[in-house]
Amino acid sequence: MLPAIFFGHGNPMNALAENPFTAAWRRFGLATPKPRAILSISAHWYVPGTGVSISSVPRTIHDFGGFPESLYAVRYPAPGDPGLANRVHQLLQPLPVQLDHSWGLDHGTWSVLCHVYPDADVPVVQLSIDRDKPAESHYEIGRKLAPLRQEGVLIVGSGNLVHNLRAYAWGRDNPDPYDWALRFEDRAKGILLAGETKPLIRYESLGAESALAIPTPEHYLPLLYILGARQQNDPITFPVEGIEGGSISMLSVQIG
Repeated sequence: MLPAIFFGHGNPMNALAENPFTAAWRRFGLATPKPRAILSISAHWYVPGTGVSISSVPRTIHDFGGFPESLYAVRYPAPGDPGLANRVHQLLQPLPVQLDHSWGLDHGTWSVLCHVYPDADVPVVQLSIDRDKPAESHYEIGRKLAPLRQEGVLIVGSGNLVHNLRAYAWGRDNPDPYDWALRFEDRAKGILLAGETKPLIRYESLGAESALAIPTPEHYLPLLYILGARQQNDPITFPVEGIEGGSISMLSVQIG
């Protein structure tokens, strides 16, 4: 059975960077049995409804602004996998799922995978996050997707446990993490290691820090898909840790 993993993807410039985060992403790719395909749930496909990308040749989406031209030149030419898209559609029934031909790979997916699988030789399918559904629904979708782990599919969530761009220390080198960011991350890690899920599904109740750590939910919700895919005896590890810009957690959460 393959693991499932939530990546804290952080700044899109990590796609071009050589730093402790990208080095850890590469180590994960080398240490994990190579999957036949990847199902990615990214913070950056956050729309009404549930869709799954079915293109055989997904485009590289540059869904950001104000970055160097070198970043817009990046292409991640991994193939798609219509068979996996149809399998996801089947597993999620009776939930309405649109087979989407227009979406490709957004930077929540490719900025990490270009380090994990730099040859872009593993097919990738993306699943959207329905912004109209409560947190519990995203966890339940993860549970329905869990059989994919036994079918050679690596389930990837990409977001950030703590994601507050308003508090981000733009232009400052290596700023210290905010105390509230550290407290929220530490509390979430303790809950994860205790094997609990309900407090993380009901994340608004995790104290005053939750409103600062999760001002909007799209970067947090991919974690719930990974927790839903967990099997009873799966260990939980944190192959990547650290906080970027003071207010962006780069924590990765590996299941299995």
